Amino acid sequence: MFKKIKEIVIGKPLHNKELQSEKMDVFWGLPIMASDAISSVAYAVEEILWILVLVVGLAAYKYMFFTAIIIILLLLILVFSYRQTIDSYPHGGGSYTVAKENLGEKPGLLAAASLIIGYILTVAVSTSAGTAAITSAIPALLPYNVGVTLLLIFLMTLGNLRGVRESAKIFALPTYIFIASMLILIVTGLFKVYVLGYVPQASFPIPEAVGDVTFFLLIRAFAAGCSGLTGVEAVSNAIPNFTEPAQKNAKRVLGLLALFVLLIFGGTAYLSTLYHAVPNNSITVLSQIAVQVFGNGILFYILQIATATILVMAANTSYAGLPMLLSLVATDGYAPRQFAMRGSRLGYSNGILALSAAAAFLVVIYHADTHGLVPLYAIGVFLSFTLSQVGMLFKWARSNVTGRTHKIVINGLGAIMTVATVISILYSKMLEGAWITIVLIIILVVGMKAINYHYINIARQLRLDPEQVQTEINTLNVKKHMIVIVGSLNKASLKAINYARFLSDDKNIVIFHVAIDKESAKSIKEKWKECKIPIPLIVKYSPYREVVNPLIQYIESEEHASSPGDMITVVIPQFVVRRPWQNLLHNQTAFVIRKKLLRDRHIAVINIPFVLDNK
Repeated sequence: MFKKIKEIVIGKPLHNKELQSEKMDVFWGLPIMASDAISSVAYAVEEILWILVLVVGLAAYKYMFFTAIIIILLLLILVFSYRQTIDSYPHGGGSYTVAKENLGEKPGLLAAASLIIGYILTVAVSTSAGTAAITSAIPALLPYNVGVTLLLIFLMTLGNLRGVRESAKIFALPTYIFIASMLILIVTGLFKVYVLGYVPQASFPIPEAVGDVTFFLLIRAFAAGCSGLTGVEAVSNAIPNFTEPAQKNAKRVLGLLALFVLLIFGGTAYLSTLYHAVPNNSITVLSQIAVQVFGNGILFYILQIATATILVMAANTSYAGLPMLLSLVATDGYAPRQFAMRGSRLGYSNGILALSAAAAFLVVIYHADTHGLVPLYAIGVFLSFTLSQVGMLFKWARSNVTGRTHKIVINGLGAIMTVATVISILYSKMLEGAWITIVLIIILVVGMKAINYHYINIARQLRLDPEQVQTEINTLNVKKHMIVIVGSLNKASLKAINYARFLSDDKNIVIFHVAIDKESAKSIKEKWKECKIPIPLIVKYSPYREVVNPLIQYIESEEHASSPGDMITVVIPQFVVRRPWQNLLHNQTAFVIRKKLLRDRHIAVINIPFVLDNK
């Protein structure tokens, strides 16, 4: 039943040879990889205004536009820099791969941790912002914003579990509708003001200035608006997801991303200066502009729906980037191996599920408040940007490739700009929540190091040299002992006894029972004698009702015939119920015994299942 439900929800499993058909071309890749950066206009301009309007009043709109221009210039620098990254690292990995190869292990892990946090926050921020757009159009849903956001994350998860190609088909059209709607909004808004002579009226009173424009105020505004640059990294992370020629297609998507962000982000920033949108908790800045440009007609609602959809689609950038990143990190041994495994639809489903769970947790903690989540957002993204730029700078400095001078200039300028941005974000956002992101990044780096140490330690202990093979494989002189654990004498235990007799002679087998009271010990001895089983029965009384310790004490005692180095096989009967809930009605003694005994290298544990009828 569960298999059928799974196939209905996410589709039938795909064969490995179908992997190539799951890759994206430019048309399908653009909405997935660029939706984060393109959608950021829906809240990046608003975040800048939140900083400026409350301090300098009407003057905020002039300085906001200048801030937007600087952010766009930074975007262009990053795009040129990541084009070089795509050329140099065609297997993906972005900042993680660049930093690890050129700066070392710790900077690489720092980049990976920063990206992981950034991707998780992208999902949380994007879906929360999508909910804000929905509640702006339908205010009755405002009390249920957390539930709506969690529903959006759930739908995104299902869409991405269906595979890259399927998710592209599902999410491409809304992205293109949003792009078209925004371009229409910008052109119509400019036309109404400059051709029709429309005089915009602010939807809310503009606050009076309470302070002057200072350098530090502009730094805070710049840091707030940099949330609009998230998503640029994802293209270089997910190069293997593109059809061949993968690098060329990735660079084309990156170029189109820059073009649309330039037009939409720049155009929206300029419209906000003309229409004097005032940031408000009940209606977004973009909605205020759209009401004046389109009125309350159908175009307004199309834009609202498109905005809400693209904000959710922006999360899809993370669903494309993070699972791929985790697969690379896991392959290198710094994350659980499960993240390197493809699911039934050839996507990295474990990474998708982990991303959704983490984002949902943040949504609940922050009550789906975009304004509260954004301060956590940009520091991780720009820290990874910085490590990528510095890593590429080191790469070109050590290289003798032709044209390395202009590459050094591009990445050097990118490094300077991103370092300055990180400092700006730290200055302006530290007390607002950026410190939480830093703590989480440190925890992730420590965790990845611990995982790597664990894998290295396991590999060291399991490593087998060719010279050892003949010595280790020769077990002819090692004595073999079988111990069958029985709780009572029944059909399940009889099956386990027969299995032990199949593997060894009766003289090497003992039946072991732990009695928790005198009566049960007497009862099993009488039944054993009655059944005439030709194998010794060892009964140990356990006044403290323990099961494992009496068994271990018996094995280590002189009473048992084994010697150090001998191989001991413990056979445990275990009946299997038909319905999962029925497991709750039985103790898990077999699991406890197995877990404890498996710590000894000279003890093997075998569970013998006895399947019960479906009654």
